[in-house]
Amino acid sequence: MNKRFFCIDAHTCGNPVRLVAGGGPILEGANMSEKRQHFLREFDWIRKGLMFEPRGHDMMSGSILYPPSDPANDIGVLFIETSGCLPMCGHGTIGTVTIMIEEGLVQPKIPGHLRLETPAGLVKIEYQQEGKRVTSVKLTNVPAYLAKENIEVECPDLGMLKVDVAYGGNYYAIVDPQENYRDMADYTAMQLIGWSLKIRERINAEHSFSHPENDTIGGLSHVLWTGAPLQPNSTARNAVFYGDKAIDRSPCGTGTSARMAQWAAKGKLQKGDQFVHESIIGSQFTGKVEDVVKLGAYSGIIPSIEGWARITGYNTIVIDDEDPYAYGFQVI
Repeated sequence: MNKRFFCIDAHTCGNPVRLVAGGGPILEGANMSEKRQHFLREFDWIRKGLMFEPRGHDMMSGSILYPPSDPANDIGVLFIETSGCLPMCGHGTIGTVTIMIEEGLVQPKIPGHLRLETPAGLVKIEYQQEGKRVTSVKLTNVPAYLAKENIEVECPDLGMLKVDVAYGGNYYAIVDPQENYRDMADYTAMQLIGWSLKIRERINAEHSFSHPENDTIGGLSHVLWTGAPLQPNSTARNAVFYGDKAIDRSPCGTGTSARMAQWAAKGKLQKGDQFVHESIIGSQFTGKVEDVVKLGAYSGIIPSIEGWARITGYNTIVIDDEDPYAYGFQVI
């Protein structure tokens, strides 16, 4: 088999987005959550082939478009990256919407607005446009909440740490300043990556995380290291670990949602408050607590995230069964 995929590449505030505009598989299911399960069962080779080396790289992230299951909505989106087929991806949404609008891949029912079906739920979009260019995308995310507080975990070199785990579309272990950890700025990206692997493994071995309303979403997948902002208009700074060796170059959309939920649960953010999150490279997302909600037995928030993206190229990618590296690899 020689399978071709037409992709449009972009980046959202520094982190890659590869939208599969042609060649994606037909998926069964009444909604994007069910379609995600079908993809995981039969088509995860596509994710590995397009995201991992030699066609991708450690930070690669992408999406595939599908018709909406509800005619009131505009489009369905499946998120793929090196860390898996995600329930939700914030930077991926911003990049995907930018590509869709600038390339005419979707005709919005209401100009300037989109309703996106994702595996995690409905995500509402507002975008700004100047001529053909999309200058900003604001997504109103699925509900976010603080799942567990003060989990103790042994970290190599640093010793015992206490972390909170919050959900913002994926589950995040959030490492705040404490006795054995002051600031992400004190360490290299490689140090954070190595420690994150161990922290994630050890927390998942001792704790379980399952979405209170969707049992297909669970497990700690990301680690968010915090620090003091470097830019005067930033509220906070972060470095998000995902996959096996990636640090998000953007401020991370679902990570920002999770951190706002954590802050709201601790009384540090109220409804209507803004939260400007800074990435490891200095790019920013503007978050906001749009509303407070109940998520099962948990108190949570409806977060919004605003950012920008730029298209970087057009790419026809071949996955050939006779290629020994057809389905990708990782060196470390």
